[in-house]
Amino acid sequence: MEKFHAHEIFVPLLHLLLLLLLSLQCLSSDYTVPSKYFINCGSSSTISYTTRTFVGDESSDSFTLSPKQEAVEDSSPSPATSQLYRTARLFRSPSSYEFEIDQIGIYLVRLHFFPFSSPTDLFTALFDVSVSGLPLLLHNFTVQNTSNLPLIKEFLLTVNISKFVVKFEPSQQSSFAFVNAIEVFIAPDSFIPDSALLVTPAGSNNSRYKGISSRVLQKVHRINVGGSDIEPDSDTLWRKWVPDDPYLFNKSAARNRSASKETSYQRTSSGYNDSTRYIAPPLVYMSAKEMNKNDSDPLQFFNISWGFNVSKNAKHLLRVHFCDFIIVSDDSGFLNVSVAPQIDSPINNAFLNGLEIMEIMEGLGWVSMENESKRKTTPLLAGLVVGGLALVCIVIVVFLLRSKCRKEKPAEASHWLPVTVDGGLSSHSRVYEATIHGSPVPHLNLGLKIPLAEIQSATNNFSSKLLVGKGGFGKVYQGTLRNGMKVAVKRSQPGHGQGLPEFQTEILVLSKIRHRHLVSLIGYCDERNEMILVYEFMQKGTLRSHLYDSDLPCLSWKQRLEICIGAARGLHYLHTSSEGGIIHRDIKSTNILLDDNFVAKVADFGLSRSGLPHQTHVSTAVKGTFGYLDPEYFRTQQLTDKSDVYSFGVVLLEVLCARPAINPSLPREQMNLAEWVMVWLKKGLLEQVIDPLLVGKVNLNSLRKFGETAEKCLKEDGTDRPTMGDVMWDLEYAFQLQQTAMQREPLEDSTNDAASTFPLPTIQRYPSYSLSISDIHGPQRRDGSSETTESEVFSQLRIDDGR
Repeated sequence: MEKFHAHEIFVPLLHLLLLLLLSLQCLSSDYTVPSKYFINCGSSSTISYTTRTFVGDESSDSFTLSPKQEAVEDSSPSPATSQLYRTARLFRSPSSYEFEIDQIGIYLVRLHFFPFSSPTDLFTALFDVSVSGLPLLLHNFTVQNTSNLPLIKEFLLTVNISKFVVKFEPSQQSSFAFVNAIEVFIAPDSFIPDSALLVTPAGSNNSRYKGISSRVLQKVHRINVGGSDIEPDSDTLWRKWVPDDPYLFNKSAARNRSASKETSYQRTSSGYNDSTRYIAPPLVYMSAKEMNKNDSDPLQFFNISWGFNVSKNAKHLLRVHFCDFIIVSDDSGFLNVSVAPQIDSPINNAFLNGLEIMEIMEGLGWVSMENESKRKTTPLLAGLVVGGLALVCIVIVVFLLRSKCRKEKPAEASHWLPVTVDGGLSSHSRVYEATIHGSPVPHLNLGLKIPLAEIQSATNNFSSKLLVGKGGFGKVYQGTLRNGMKVAVKRSQPGHGQGLPEFQTEILVLSKIRHRHLVSLIGYCDERNEMILVYEFMQKGTLRSHLYDSDLPCLSWKQRLEICIGAARGLHYLHTSSEGGIIHRDIKSTNILLDDNFVAKVADFGLSRSGLPHQTHVSTAVKGTFGYLDPEYFRTQQLTDKSDVYSFGVVLLEVLCARPAINPSLPREQMNLAEWVMVWLKKGLLEQVIDPLLVGKVNLNSLRKFGETAEKCLKEDGTDRPTMGDVMWDLEYAFQLQQTAMQREPLEDSTNDAASTFPLPTIQRYPSYSLSISDIHGPQRRDGSSETTESEVFSQLRIDDGR
């Protein structure tokens, strides 16, 4: 009976507590559009602009400007220019605006710049901008405004101090700073999530990036997908949204849709308003882009893709207005966003309403605390909190009374697993947490471990002077072991995206295979929560660095062919080295390294997958690098060795044209290398797009064979693509054509249906050799483990025999 009464008391108390918490939540979620601070700089006038009232900074008592410096005015304003942009405050020495802050939270800070005609040329301004307790928001900033529109820099940051300062400082003694207008106002609660799924250039392992709300975010893009411009006066927080059409890769793959009535923002069953008009205005949700489906050809357009310029190797918050991601950009400075239906979806369509990209500014975090006693507290909220605590105490007492009537049970350890975006449990997170104080790879026992002390000695304690690169796994250092061996040391960094699974995969794959054209793993280290991989050092660096974006000497056509043949040999070995083979999954020019003799070696096996015997594919989450990604794999999520073949085809075009797989600075039709080159190849004008440094140095028959090989690799259907063994042989043939410089009619070496009037000298192709992993330490393989150079591979080719 006593137990029954305890239950009767507990239930209503719990209900009361839940009601109180919901009331607190509703109270805290109420948001009123603020009336301050909106500053009209360089003026004494108060003006109305897009439903805001901007106060002149000459004599306001709501903020301070110290020291007050020169005000400038547009000498010949255009009638179309708003009054807000006809004046500016000019700083020839450091000066600061100071604002009284009475509420802790995330603040929007907007800085307006509009260089107009004045005795001082505002276009020549060069300056820094910083805020309280933080490094620079803008460094060596100058306004290069060619659109005749104001440039607005927008930041999101947490403010928890009573006095918030925005400081302007000329970068050089002879320079100056200026600003036309400033906005500083609080954003709604939960405006920015504190964590989001982390996605790196190599893909996602379901890990989450935490602490977003404590970082400084800078707005990069704000897109109204499927709609037109949304001006600040039509947005709930005075944001500007622009159409998505300029960013679409293939405009014919999508069509616009619009709603006839305004979106309603409904609360969830928990009472929490998941999406509000402050997250995005109704106009954003009243338009969308959806896939332009064709019933007669359902696979014609399998996704919608947009491309955006972003900072290189930086983290960005991507908001697609149904979920948030943290995206780590690669060194291309280009971010691709695609939407597509899931394979098992009953509705074969996808759409998107809006998109925002905000850069997470590295090194910028919380503003330091000060003058805590000056903060204002709402008495009603304080009373509710106290009442809530009292109810919590009562509930705890009831629990204690109930537990006295029970026999104590031994405590059991509970394990909580983080939930992934699809609702499943993350086994990766559990494994890592369980081993965080020891080795993250406790069961490998491969005899390849290198003490951390030796690695620190080899790299001079990870000296920045020995830093040679950065990648998805972390930083790469050059080092020298005690035995004199030069090595490359790849050290994982928290938050870089690739982690434990990639670390384990790399060790497991490279410890089982050895090949002349695969980078050798020397060892690894997992002491003190470190994840370090040690490889042979490749003196010449990446293939990409010898093709473009560097001052290195140009590779000859012969060298390029030898490098491609070597990489093809390495991949062929991977695909055939064991039953089922190994699929690399991230073939690109930065993952093909060159030793001192320009011998190519395939590297970076963190995303590799073992093929399954007697199966044609492996179903897996899509990972890889945009521009190299097999479209069939992207569409079906079924990985095969032909996915590597497609990526290798893109690399062949990089080698041929000496330009990136994706170049967002080029016109839309030239942006994607594979698509652009295929257009010229089909015209029979491949020589028009090759590296200018190769013009006149490439035998046309060799070029034609090389182009055909790349074209076959890039076939839409994976079953139509050659094996890597076939690719290797075709490249060897192209090399032989270059060496012998045979004189043929234009289409003589083509595999097209057109007949040739001259007989081809035929080449016999010997069967490829294969070797299982268990035979690694036996006799050396003939097709890669020997020291034969690519110039000598043609001992296998005879010009007088039939193919």
